[in-house]
Amino acid sequence: MEIWKRNLLLMWIAQFIAMLGMNMVVPFLPFFIRELGITEQNLLERWSGLVFAGPFIMAFIMTPVWGSLADKYGKKAMTLRAIFGLSVSQLLIGFSGNIWHLFAFRMLQGVVSGFLAAALALVSAGTPKEKSGYAISILQSSLFTGAIAGPLAGGLLADLISYRSVFFIVAGLCFASGLFILIYVREPAKKDTNGRLFSIFSNIRYVISEKEIKFALLIIAIVQISVTVTNPIFALFIETFEMDTAFMSTYTGVSFGVTGISAAIASPWWGRRFDKKGFSKNMFIAMNLSAAAFALHTISGNYFLLLPIRILLGLSLGGIIPGFYSLINKHSPEERNAGIMGLASSSNLLGGMAGPLLCVLLTLWMKISFIFLFPGIILTIISFLMKNKIKE
Repeated sequence: MEIWKRNLLLMWIAQFIAMLGMNMVVPFLPFFIRELGITEQNLLERWSGLVFAGPFIMAFIMTPVWGSLADKYGKKAMTLRAIFGLSVSQLLIGFSGNIWHLFAFRMLQGVVSGFLAAALALVSAGTPKEKSGYAISILQSSLFTGAIAGPLAGGLLADLISYRSVFFIVAGLCFASGLFILIYVREPAKKDTNGRLFSIFSNIRYVISEKEIKFALLIIAIVQISVTVTNPIFALFIETFEMDTAFMSTYTGVSFGVTGISAAIASPWWGRRFDKKGFSKNMFIAMNLSAAAFALHTISGNYFLLLPIRILLGLSLGGIIPGFYSLINKHSPEERNAGIMGLASSSNLLGGMAGPLLCVLLTLWMKISFIFLFPGIILTIISFLMKNKIKE
């Protein structure tokens, strides 16, 4: 088996294990905060927001740094640093004695992050440019799969054992994933760059000078804002349907789940289309299908009509972010690849932070159901602006 195919298969497994573990803590983190002594509802909500957001803020800052270092010291080395760092941070979180310990260790988690960018760069290294869309889409499907299975497994384990025990299990999963990468993944030989390290600012200047990469980073942030802007109110949206409220969490979970499963299935298919039939036309189709799916939420009317809409949304979203990562990879020189992938991951994180904040503003001006029109409009506008303006 060719090295790039072997690395793709092995990194899919390793990244799935890591994402499974990282998503296991999502369902019960607020309850763990309450267990640490924050029982007053307003304080609980504020601390939950800070504890959730902390790692993303630090990761947004640090991911480009780690990406730049990966280009000098090796992509496999930075992948191992990130996954073992995650393991240590989860172990420390499990030993948290109060809310300040938890907050500090979650911030540490963000500082040592960069696993996704490093994994993308490692898989991209040695992958033929004409196969990069397929490879990156396959790797991204492990994120969707881990994001689906993680909360289900974490919620079940939290009910069966204890919150702290789940953090220790996550630490073990991340450590096992790191050992798997250490033993089995081979990093292709890189070109000699005379030991030169491209700084973050050097990579930013390079991105600004390259139209395709600059455009892709901007669009990744905007698309992520569009995708996440409805997340905070989605459960409340489902609550507007006439149905048994006793199972509202289950209905919400299933709705997110079918979207994730659809995206995981569709992502490799989109990757092949990008490689064989070009980027611009296929991205135009994917974006407008996603826009239509978001708009249809507004008129869905009941839960059972909503489910096929959520499936359509997953099938179309499965190609968008992986497609832009593929475009960035094709236009990035090998010696800067990890650094630029780090900037792309920061754009993704920035959008993920901004989307929920924008949702708060939109709820002041419009009904919940109308908020779903916002991402539809944005994605449609972007699709027409970018059509035929990207060099394949």
